[in-house]
Amino acid sequence: MLSLYMATIISEPSRTFSEYLLLPNLTGKDCIPDNISLKTPLVKNKRGENSALTLSIPLSSAIMQSVSNHTLAIALARCGGLSFVYQSQPIADQAEMVRKVKNFKAGFVASNSNLKPESNLLDVKELLGRTGHSTMPITQDGSANGKLLGVLTSRDYRLKDMDLGTPVSQIMTPFESLVYAEEGISLREANDLIWEHKLNSLPVIDRSRKLRYLVFRQDYDEHRENPDESIDAEKRLMVGAGVNTRDYRERIPVLLEAGADILCIDSSDGFSDWQRDLLAWVRDEYGEEIRIGAGNVVDGEGFRFLAECGADFVKVGVGGGSICITREQKGIGRGQASAVIDVARARDEYFESTGEYVPICSDGGIVLDYHILLALAMGADFVMMGRYFSRFDESPGKILRIQGNYVQEYWAEGSERARNWQRYYVGGEEALTFEEGVDIYVPYAGKLKDNVNLTLSKIKSAMCNCGVTSIADLQSKARLTVVSSTTIREGGAHDVISKEKDLPPGT
Repeated sequence: MLSLYMATIISEPSRTFSEYLLLPNLTGKDCIPDNISLKTPLVKNKRGENSALTLSIPLSSAIMQSVSNHTLAIALARCGGLSFVYQSQPIADQAEMVRKVKNFKAGFVASNSNLKPESNLLDVKELLGRTGHSTMPITQDGSANGKLLGVLTSRDYRLKDMDLGTPVSQIMTPFESLVYAEEGISLREANDLIWEHKLNSLPVIDRSRKLRYLVFRQDYDEHRENPDESIDAEKRLMVGAGVNTRDYRERIPVLLEAGADILCIDSSDGFSDWQRDLLAWVRDEYGEEIRIGAGNVVDGEGFRFLAECGADFVKVGVGGGSICITREQKGIGRGQASAVIDVARARDEYFESTGEYVPICSDGGIVLDYHILLALAMGADFVMMGRYFSRFDESPGKILRIQGNYVQEYWAEGSERARNWQRYYVGGEEALTFEEGVDIYVPYAGKLKDNVNLTLSKIKSAMCNCGVTSIADLQSKARLTVVSSTTIREGGAHDVISKEKDLPPGT
């Protein structure tokens, strides 16, 4: 580092993940994919203690309109990761997304598809199209907690063959014929009833016969298929929520009431007085009970600032996203690999001096699957991705067919479309005056679970080559080498004729 009169120059190049490769270590007989654990801490912990929140897989989705809504949050949590529902929307709308995640799979699920006995099949058709739920409790007042009169399922009707004016009271299974449970039953006992009576769902009522919950056979079966789900103490899916440095006093209480497990400040610049004020307010109001991450930063100084302010984890990266143009617009940022390495070094020094381990999240710069492994090897505890998740069925972007190819909409928070000026707030009352992101398409990729499973299989295979079975082992034993542009070319298919691209049609 060379200090000049007007600036400090860091002579080491700012590097990206693509400039590194992992060297293989001895692969022991225990280094097989089935033995590899990707469990990682989500929030800070004291020396000798475990993190209060952990992830089964080191993946989180970016706090973006085009990525992290409730449907993607549900899908990712079921795979063992975590989404942070985007904050660039009205507070009530964001809170409702959080509630949908918490209610999706609670074991005991609050019903949001209810009808009155005088409702007809036309109402059933409308509700089915709106919610996708084929099980519909019939309550006296049509509310989620009204007196239970019966249950309507897809086995009770055929919309194409029946008069849509038929009242549901004529075709529902009446209460007297239902198998039900009373409030206070355990989840295990509820599942036993479901299996004993070969049910798809079990209503749970209170002493006044008012509906409290539904327990679904599907939830039990799907939990067995997704053993790594990110769930809370009540068996509900975990979900995070983004907050900003402007309306946090109003937004945070509503998000916590909705059930958010963890918060994260959504900002392009975490090294600021505004984040310090937000974190101070959270600690004053809630103490250490509320978990909140902060960022983004690109060096050790920024990390130490946020750690000392009380952040539960620190997000690393400025300008590395595939649709972020902050570096191009303002000349601010750092190569993602260099940023992660520097911050990880500061994190370890902070741990040694204070006894407090503050996890770091690498946000941005992931182009290929193996870049996730590089980020972890360089010290990240988990990664946050936008483009990666924007390609899936569960993300908010529309799926379109353009020139014979299926693509999906993806737009940056700094784009004119998102207009998330809170994320780029630098003081004053002025709103977003220039873009720091673009609005584009990404290739459509299908279901989240299928793609995540493929990515994780690559990561586990590479970890076997590195001779490790955990992320902690990877960070302590990994060997990295800087590569040249020729090495990068050599790493792909080269000096051959491609069957798909190089041969003329009809060959």
